[in-house]
This record gives sequence, structure tokens and C-alpha cells, in this order.
Amino acid sequence: MKIENKIEEFESLGDDHIGTSSNTPLRGDAFKLSNDEKIEIIKDDVRHIMETLGLDLTDDSLSGTPNRVAKMFVKEIFGGLDPKKKPSASTFENKYKYGEMLVEKNITVYSTCEHHLLPIVGKAHIAYISNGTVVGLSKMNRIVDYFAKRPQVQERLTIQIVKELQKVLNTQDVACVVDAKHLCVNSRGIRDIESSTVTSEFGGKFKDDATRREFLDYIKLDTKF
Repeated sequence: MKIENKIEEFESLGDDHIGTSSNTPLRGDAFKLSNDEKIEIIKDDVRHIMETLGLDLTDDSLSGTPNRVAKMFVKEIFGGLDPKKKPSASTFENKYKYGEMLVEKNITVYSTCEHHLLPIVGKAHIAYISNGTVVGLSKMNRIVDYFAKRPQVQERLTIQIVKELQKVLNTQDVACVVDAKHLCVNSRGIRDIESSTVTSEFGGKFKDDATRREFLDYIKLDTKF
């Protein structure tokens, strides 16, 4: 296959929002380098990109950009690649015997599209039905944030959130809906600033029509204070 055709194929994969796996694709040596070593390498790469674009890095406004971007990549927006940052989600016995679904809605999502490295911004809504244990409410937000802080496709993010909570809570009865704007759509290409993407993953009892409908109705409730 000619290189031009291969490049066109890769471009179309990104525009069609195709992901390859429910697991984040990582190399076997992903954690061989320390964070500081990664920052130094990325800093040089960013400097090279900026110089290639013709920018003058001796300018006071630009001179610190390679270091800032490298630190942001490693420690902030892609911090969810570091397994040491995975939140410890302690569970507790459901002593009050709450048997209905618990819904945590409007969890802020800040992620990065893995096809163009542009922001994904939106909301996640999570629900679960206790199987004898409960998890702290803030831990649900932290799980969303952890998986969002990596190069992502929204479908994978939604699945990863559900799988992690199913493991933490030892139940299949977990659901997640994510509604987000993708700047790779909003600010480039078609440049449609109004569109958003909705993805969902339903496990266990949430595959039942009535239970799923109840969850979706909760999401629509006006809970602004």
C-alpha cells in the first residue's frame, strides 16, 4: 500500500471515531521511564514541533512552552496512564440495606481525543445497585477522572468506567452514560460547534428495559440548586 493511501486510511479512522479495544493501548515498556525522564524527552519533542512550525522560542512568551506542555502531558491531562494514580475505591457494607439504584449524575469529564489530541469535555452519569457493598460518592468522580486523563475515545472511556465499578462493587449492576463535546469535531474538520456525542454502557439489571428507563429518567431530573 502506498504511503499516501496509508496516511489517508489512518486519517479516516480518526474521523470515523474508531477505537481498537476497551483497554487503553499501551506498550509493554510503557512504565520503563520515570515521569521526569518522560518530561525531558517530551519537552525536546515539543520544542522541535514548535521550531518546525517556525516559532521563535527565544521569545519570552514561548520559551517556557515546551516544558509546560511536557509537564502537563505527563502529570495532568495524561496522568491517568500512570497506574500509581489509580484511585483506591474503598467499599463499605451496605448496613442501611438500601436496595434501590444510586445515581451520581453530572460528573465533569475532561479528556483528550486520541486521534487528534484535542479536548473532550462533557458530563458522565453513573448508577449502580448495591450487591451488599457501597462506595464513597467522591470515589465515583475520581474513577471517571482517572480514566478520562489519558488519550481516549468516548466509547472506551464509558466501558472502562463501568468495568472498574463492577470490579470495585463486585456486581454487574452498573451503568454509565457520557454526553460530551469533541473539539476534533467542534473546532476542526466539519467544525460543528453544536453537536455532542452520547455513549452508554449497561450491565446486569440495567439491561432490563424498566431499570434502564428509571436510570435515564433520573438523569433528566432538574437538580440544580
